Amino acid sequence: MNQFDVVIIGSGLGGLECGYILSKEGYKVCILEKNRQFGGNLQIFVRDRAIFDTGIHYIGGLAPGQNLHSYFTYFGLMDKLKLKRMDMDGFDHIGFSGRKKDYRHAQSYENFIDVLSQDFPKERNNIIEYCRKIREVTAQFPLYNLRSGEKDFLSSKMFEINARDYIASVTKDPMLRNVLAGSNPLYAGDGEKTPFYVHALVVNTYIESSWKCADGGSQIATHLVKSVRQMGGVIRNYSRVTKIMCDGEKAQYVDLENGERIFAKTFISNLPPADTLELLENTRIRPAYRNRIKELKNTISIFTVNIVMKEKSFPYLNHNIYQFAREDVWNEINYKEEEWPTNYAMFTPYSTRSEEHAESIALMSYMNYEEVSKWANTKNTIPREENSRGEEYEEFKLRKSEKLIDFVEERFPDIRSKIKSHYASTPLTFRDYIGVRDGSLYGIEKDAADPIKSFISPKLKVENVLLTGQNLNMHGVLGVTVGAVLTCSYLLGMDYLLGKIKSAGYQVVS
Repeated sequence: MNQFDVVIIGSGLGGLECGYILSKEGYKVCILEKNRQFGGNLQIFVRDRAIFDTGIHYIGGLAPGQNLHSYFTYFGLMDKLKLKRMDMDGFDHIGFSGRKKDYRHAQSYENFIDVLSQDFPKERNNIIEYCRKIREVTAQFPLYNLRSGEKDFLSSKMFEINARDYIASVTKDPMLRNVLAGSNPLYAGDGEKTPFYVHALVVNTYIESSWKCADGGSQIATHLVKSVRQMGGVIRNYSRVTKIMCDGEKAQYVDLENGERIFAKTFISNLPPADTLELLENTRIRPAYRNRIKELKNTISIFTVNIVMKEKSFPYLNHNIYQFAREDVWNEINYKEEEWPTNYAMFTPYSTRSEEHAESIALMSYMNYEEVSKWANTKNTIPREENSRGEEYEEFKLRKSEKLIDFVEERFPDIRSKIKSHYASTPLTFRDYIGVRDGSLYGIEKDAADPIKSFISPKLKVENVLLTGQNLNMHGVLGVTVGAVLTCSYLLGMDYLLGKIKSAGYQVVS
């Protein structure tokens, strides 16, 4: 009989980490994935023998004593991952059209201050104050620092600080303001809404240390899947859940698309909260709550051009590039269609087959879902399939790809001659491939004007159904990991679980 202690819906990072934690504690776990590949945004894909990451282009906080290093040590990952540390003096380069130089974000706070002070010598004290505030804010997030949560955590006024406004209060230099916020595509920064704590949590982890996964981020999923199975867990692909069926106050089982029924004592959903509620048939969840979750706005999506380079034609860049057409990094999500693209992020994956030259390049620029809404009723279930949405859609992708490459040519004038082939992804690709509404980059949008609205508890009004994933606290590898620990603490107890994580190799940097 299909009877488990815990059924987890979705094998994204949050689902796999919950599966690992609970399997390690002796729970009989079953993880159900609708697609062929496990891992959600950890997935990779291959074009012309070149590897591309779906979502994990670089990771922060993995040096000994740092937060993600401690968590990943507990998950048995740190001695298995193949990593490449990025440039210490500039892991992110921020550039602007018309300016011949880049501004660099460096690793370690001391180095970050020194490097930026070279370009803004009169602003050194302001840069120091900015870094102090980043660290002050991140210190207030308990699980990011492997501490139990304080009771008054959500009542803190720090949630109401707007990121753009705070940075503007630190310095009057307009270019430094843009440079400090120049990597905000990492969280879809909106000048009107984005809270400073979102900026702080994301930026902090990369300043502490920045790394690329050699040969792709799917290795994280591969190791977690193997570990869960070794501990007795069951992980199944092609297993789409169509209903979470309840009897009274508890969920009893899930129905699969193939007609199969799987029972459990507890259910954890790694799906977006609105999608989870659609699976749940339970009258205890009030319509008002359903409507509130459904009406929460998601972050913007992206258009990606995945480029395969001719052999040994383009150098491997051990840093990322965030390029802007105008000196207003906070307004890029509000682009006008006729002006697109106004920004891009450029990543060169690290391949152990070619350490000096880039095998591939990933270019990303914001794109509203409305631009592809005319094809919303089409579905591409096979990422390799060509023309699955029709010729007009393929022409749209090609036209947008050429415009984005035109923009990149301003910085790298001969790049077209070095391109072997390129392939585009739109918000529809992310919607169908990853399973997020509107192809959203980072799930539910955070708003400093109404911060509590976007905080979602892992505990639903159904006694034995929990949520996990990027919509709980924060997106990103660290944010999702913290969310998985929070979810599992409802079953294990937070102090107990943090004790286990710390005992696995937690270190404190003096």
